Amino acid sequence: MDDRANALLKALIERYIADGQPVGSRTLSKMFDLSPATIRNVMADLEELGLIHSPHTSAGRVPTPRGYRMFVDRLLAVQRFEVLEPSRIREMLPASEPTRAVNAAAALLSNLSQFAGVVLAPKRAQVFRQIEFIRLSDRRVLLIIVTPDGDVQNRILFMPRDYQDQELLEASNFFNAHFGGMSFDQVRLTLAGELSTLQADISRLMQAAVEAGTAQDDSDDTVVISGERKLLDISDIASDMDRLRRMFALFEKKTELLQLLDASSRAQGVQIYIGGDSQLVPLEDVSVITAPYGVDGKVVGTLGVIGPSRMAYERVIPIVDITARLLSNALSHHQS
Repeated sequence: MDDRANALLKALIERYIADGQPVGSRTLSKMFDLSPATIRNVMADLEELGLIHSPHTSAGRVPTPRGYRMFVDRLLAVQRFEVLEPSRIREMLPASEPTRAVNAAAALLSNLSQFAGVVLAPKRAQVFRQIEFIRLSDRRVLLIIVTPDGDVQNRILFMPRDYQDQELLEASNFFNAHFGGMSFDQVRLTLAGELSTLQADISRLMQAAVEAGTAQDDSDDTVVISGERKLLDISDIASDMDRLRRMFALFEKKTELLQLLDASSRAQGVQIYIGGDSQLVPLEDVSVITAPYGVDGKVVGTLGVIGPSRMAYERVIPIVDITARLLSNALSHHQS
């Protein structure tokens, strides 16, 4: 593609994003010092390349997923985004409350973009401050996990025998004295060498606690979604009830979202996934813009915006990028 074709594709997509109407050669000829016939020839070339297409019998053209991909990869000029006041950010993303900060980040993304904000929260209980065993009934023990940020999580353990309160207290004290501040994976490795020195019954209890904590690590990827109802206000999506049902089924299942966010957490910087162009986005005419966030330089999750492919990418990209940086700063500050 030459410079003229690039310029026409960029203008067509920007006009379509702004108006939502197919763009004709007459409209483009007013923007460029070119005849409608010349523009029609270039548009025919763009259509042959699969970058634009004509919906129904309209004389105008709209971008294809491949056209959007070329636009965001090669033609887009990202705008500078004015960050909120630092005091307002600290209030919205409180360093002392990581769970609240993650939820607030999803709401911030939604409010700034006017689309759906989504955050893959860090796995909970990777590290614990202390645990406690409490007898519930015959063979049932309540495991209480307290995380470094004060989160309390409960698990019910089904044991092969009944434990007395004193046994559970001794097990809790031993666990906290030797393993407090470690992750359950670290405890698993350490216990492998130490279990043989403990009484068999107590070691079984410890092992059950580690397995419960580790299972929580593996399964508790939490997707926080905010503002999905805003998508009802977008004519491109709301006009197609079938697409809308599939969109909300995606939010309900969250499985595909998890795969998408997990994949983007392994990438660096802002990633743009366009439905119809990316296998990770199961719906056409929907785009997802993501960025990883971390604690002290280590990626712990991903956040992003879900909206129509016809979105103002130059505005949404910096919103996602900056929110990821703000959440990383808040969580890192808390850790320190």
